[in-house]
Amino acid sequence: MNRAYYSDSIANFRTTTPNEILGALSQGSEFADEPTQKAAWLEEVTMLKEVLPDFEGRIYFEYSIPRMGKYIDVLLLIGPVIFVLEFKIGEKHFTSSALDQVCDYALDLKNFHDSSYNHFIAPVLIPTEARHVTPVVCATQQSDKLLSPIRCSVDLLGEVIEAVLRFAEGDTDIDPEVWESGRYCPTPTIIEAALALYKKHSVREISRNDAKAINLSITSEAIAEVIASSKERSQKSICFVTGVPGAGKTLVGLDTATKHHNEQDAFYSVFLSGNAPLVAILREALARDHVRLCVAYVVRIRFSISINRNLNS
Repeated sequence: MNRAYYSDSIANFRTTTPNEILGALSQGSEFADEPTQKAAWLEEVTMLKEVLPDFEGRIYFEYSIPRMGKYIDVLLLIGPVIFVLEFKIGEKHFTSSALDQVCDYALDLKNFHDSSYNHFIAPVLIPTEARHVTPVVCATQQSDKLLSPIRCSVDLLGEVIEAVLRFAEGDTDIDPEVWESGRYCPTPTIIEAALALYKKHSVREISRNDAKAINLSITSEAIAEVIASSKERSQKSICFVTGVPGAGKTLVGLDTATKHHNEQDAFYSVFLSGNAPLVAILREALARDHVRLCVAYVVRIRFSISINRNLNS
């Protein structure tokens, strides 16, 4: 499975036109028609084309983090280092929430992606309007190969990459093919799973890739077949899903319900639970996530309006 909307060698990225890259990004994105998203991608592509001529490796745009239901803006494999780049278009400040965001991405790769575990991971936050920044490259207390979030301005990104490569000097270079084939094996919390499912990630993507994940996928597919068969034969069916605590029974139920949450769908489903605290927590988590997405959408709209005004002035 291709986990990025766009991926290629840095050498090919340099020679590919921005429109071709935007086309590849648009094919995989549900936000492809939003002018704000296209403007953000174009700005990122333009900035990186100026920075990356001095480096070789591989580049990924919108790299999926299924456990979180989110995407890394840009991920770079250069030498022995995985660079996690989070751009904040039009922002001037390094907010704590943005630093936590890029740090969470790095931690997710470190803890749940097999082929990332033994490599240096550098989370880099880049507000595009930030000025007068002094980047600091250092490891976290928990791991000598997981770096603390690096505050970086656009003009210093090349220098930051060079500083991190010096920090990791002597370590084995990453083989992109081996890295891409690594297993992604998290065990999501039920809240994380619900948020990811409502963002259209499947149970196969957000669960572990070991035997349990296979069982989860098979179980979800079997229930889907029972639903379709019952509809076709105009009969009622009941399915009992058993398993030890934490096996993923609730996750299977959420997956089934979210596949058919459109009221106009012939297979329209609802998720019911006798666990009132769980229902309350899920409702609150989904509501907060919806508000966060709405706020982010408004910010993108304002940024797009600002860009258009500047272009027309």
